[in-house]
Amino acid sequence: MTALTAPSARGRSRPRNPNRPAWEEPPSAVGQSAKGLTLGTVVLLIVFPVYCVVLTSISTPGAINRAGGLVIVPDGITLDAYTTMLSDGPVRRALVVTFAITAVGTAISMVVSVLCAYGLSRSRSLGHRFLLLVLVVTMFVNGGLIPTFLVVSELGGYGKYWSLILPSAVSVFNILVLRSFYSSTAAELIDAARMDGANEWRILWSVVLPTSRAVTAVITLFYAVGYWNTFFNVMLYLPTDSQKWPLQYVLYEYVNLGMNMPGQVNSGFGVSGHSQTAPLSLQMAVVVLTLLPIAVVFPFMQKHFAKGMLTGAIKG
Repeated sequence: MTALTAPSARGRSRPRNPNRPAWEEPPSAVGQSAKGLTLGTVVLLIVFPVYCVVLTSISTPGAINRAGGLVIVPDGITLDAYTTMLSDGPVRRALVVTFAITAVGTAISMVVSVLCAYGLSRSRSLGHRFLLLVLVVTMFVNGGLIPTFLVVSELGGYGKYWSLILPSAVSVFNILVLRSFYSSTAAELIDAARMDGANEWRILWSVVLPTSRAVTAVITLFYAVGYWNTFFNVMLYLPTDSQKWPLQYVLYEYVNLGMNMPGQVNSGFGVSGHSQTAPLSLQMAVVVLTLLPIAVVFPFMQKHFAKGMLTGAIKG
């Protein structure tokens, strides 16, 4: 064994083998330290703003006033902002609207996407190549914002909840990911199901979907996050009806346009007092409420995320 390939003694760097590419060599101590420092910096840049937002949302008006804005060091903790926000009117109603839009929209999008992807994945389906070409073209060519608005308005969607769901109910990218995965389903399983007398609906429900839980979970998450964060369609189709605003648009109105929330102090960062809540604390509470459901759900979906995306994108 030569000196180039011999294992290094403990505490000394291992000489590089010129017969192997650099990326197959074990990382050096300097490289490991640089990676750790980089990852730590990225995590800090992500976590620190979230920490400030959460801490400000549970801080007293006096603490916010002394900090002059976002609170970094805990100085008086209270849940008055959340109590005020959820005890009355617009935010609580917007939360219900957002959950309803997310649930209904995700269900509709998944049903349409799964059926479309499965049909396109079967080589014997009628006109599947032409339909696939049409779908791919729509990824790069569309009618534009004004024609879309006119179509939805003429169909009676202006001021209706369905205008927040149907115009964006289908994502061609998600359909293509699902189709790629369904195309890679073992042909032996499908043939065995057909020999047992299963029709296409039975094959989809009992064979294809159970073997594609990972990609289904990922696409469901994509759709759910999209509906939860719906904002632009509200500006187009529900700009004046505050009773139908989802949470994201309420957040926009309160934070960017400075609308008053129930129970907030109208001037500055607020003054001390237990009966009033600082505007900044209320705004940050809405931000936390907006982020919380996705932050809670995503870790449970993480195990499916990489597997579903990589398998669906590489196979087929």
